[in-house]
Amino acid sequence: MTKDLTTGKIMPILVKFTIPLVLGNLFQLTYNAADSIIVGHFVGKEALAAVGICNPITTLMILFLNGLCMGASILMGMQYGAKDYKTLHRQISTTMISGVIFSIVLTVICVALAVPILRLMQVDPSIMNMTKEYLRIIFVGLVFTFLYNFFSSTLRALGDSNTPLYFLIISAVLNILGDLFFVIVLRAGSNGCAVSTVISEALCCLFCIIYIQKKVPILRLGKKWTVFDISLLKRTIAYGWASAMQQATVQLGKLGIQAIVNTMGVSVSAAFTVVNRIDDFAYTPEQNIAHAMTALMAQNKGAGKKDRMREGFRCGIVLEIIYGIAIFMICFILARPLMMMFVKDEEVIRHGVIYLRLISVMYILPAFTNGIQGYFRGIGDLKITLISSFVNMGVRVLAAIPLVFVLGLGIEALPFSYLAGWIGMLIAEVPLLIKTYKQ
Repeated sequence: MTKDLTTGKIMPILVKFTIPLVLGNLFQLTYNAADSIIVGHFVGKEALAAVGICNPITTLMILFLNGLCMGASILMGMQYGAKDYKTLHRQISTTMISGVIFSIVLTVICVALAVPILRLMQVDPSIMNMTKEYLRIIFVGLVFTFLYNFFSSTLRALGDSNTPLYFLIISAVLNILGDLFFVIVLRAGSNGCAVSTVISEALCCLFCIIYIQKKVPILRLGKKWTVFDISLLKRTIAYGWASAMQQATVQLGKLGIQAIVNTMGVSVSAAFTVVNRIDDFAYTPEQNIAHAMTALMAQNKGAGKKDRMREGFRCGIVLEIIYGIAIFMICFILARPLMMMFVKDEEVIRHGVIYLRLISVMYILPAFTNGIQGYFRGIGDLKITLISSFVNMGVRVLAAIPLVFVLGLGIEALPFSYLAGWIGMLIAEVPLLIKTYKQ
């Protein structure tokens, strides 16, 4: 159900809105992690490394699509808050049409360039074919990824963060069952995980369409689904390109780090893959709190309620800090048991424990940066989020290069490079936050 976020007590609203986002992303991460767990236990560390290498590449492509959805959802939130339903309907149809076309074009390009991309990533020749096949299968499912993100972003913009959760739960269960079937029964290796992922995403999209037609009257557009408004597309791109580039910048930074990690051998690559899965679980709720802040602030900006926008930011930062402290304690104390969930190889576990414990100490910093980014997205200033993310990832990669290749620190160099990036990000964001907050 849609929900008006322009009335009511803000902290309970943020908590209620955030919980389904967190649960939904945890389920999504669960079926992503299932790929790694099942491959790590039933195929081997070479396949685990191949899956991990593909993850930042496919995520980069997905975030281009997600950026379009994010930009559109901010506009939708403002239109819904202002009760401008006619423009809202045109916004929804225009976003869907343009996103489907873009995702199909992106799929063709990515499938064709899979091998050059992997060579640029310095992938070990022993796992090149395995990695290439996995990557191409995942690329085929990009259109389904866009459609799910589009429906989810639209529902969240209308105040509904519960429904996307239900479909993610269904998709996660289907994906895990598919992984077990393709990998253990059919012995399809890492390719089986990729096929399972595409099938589960396609079914998830189908369920979303059926639900919307039956339960969400405001989205029963009928023939209006074919309406394409070029002026709204331009506005969407104006918002979406900054969001897409911001998220793409983060992934490009991760690709740079992945390329550095790939020079350290298969065991380190596998450890890096596992810790990234764990880090996704730890880090995602901080992003979800920020997304809840964005939705609340966008609707209240459309309604002209500036006091609620300020209070939304303050409450969001409090939630971010509480979570950042809690997740640090969990990851630091349980680093080894968490690694052992994914892999049995002792060398991989040893590298991963070092990496995870160091990075967990720093989780309080992205708690602040995510909250600040949620604020800027909510007021519609996505250029600042782009600039600060560029600073973060640029500093991160530039710091990692001398730490690894000059000082020879190995995998423990990475958390220190992340620390430098987050500090640079805060230096870029905080002065602009103070200026715009006063305004």
